Amino acid sequence: MNIYHGWCDLKPGVSDLEFAEKTRAYFEHLKAEGLLVSYRITRRKLGLAPDGLGDFHLMMEFEGLEQLDRAFGVVSSRADPVEAFHHGVNSLVRNARFALYRDFPDPTRKQGEERF
Repeated sequence: MNIYHGWCDLKPGVSDLEFAEKTRAYFEHLKAEGLLVSYRITRRKLGLAPDGLGDFHLMMEFEGLEQLDRAFGVVSSRADPVEAFHHGVNSLVRNARFALYRDFPDPTRKQGEERF
């Protein structure tokens, strides 16, 4: 599984519940189109996080890089209906940061190929 992480803060005056609702709608659209396996929307608790990470943490799980690439292709087309969902979330946030992680060891890892 490949996990695409996003951290962000909300723009001043943006409702946290509005952000969660629009993000959920966006991710559910991607799931319905077969472009996303699952997701989580989380919020920092008690102010605990390293500097530079936003108040919200989004995790999007993809079966592999092929599915992630298909999702990026659809979203980057900027065509509706996905553009309306994407813009609906993007217009609410600032200070976005992203990372891509994978389960480890993943199924392609060969035993005995370790390097130290």
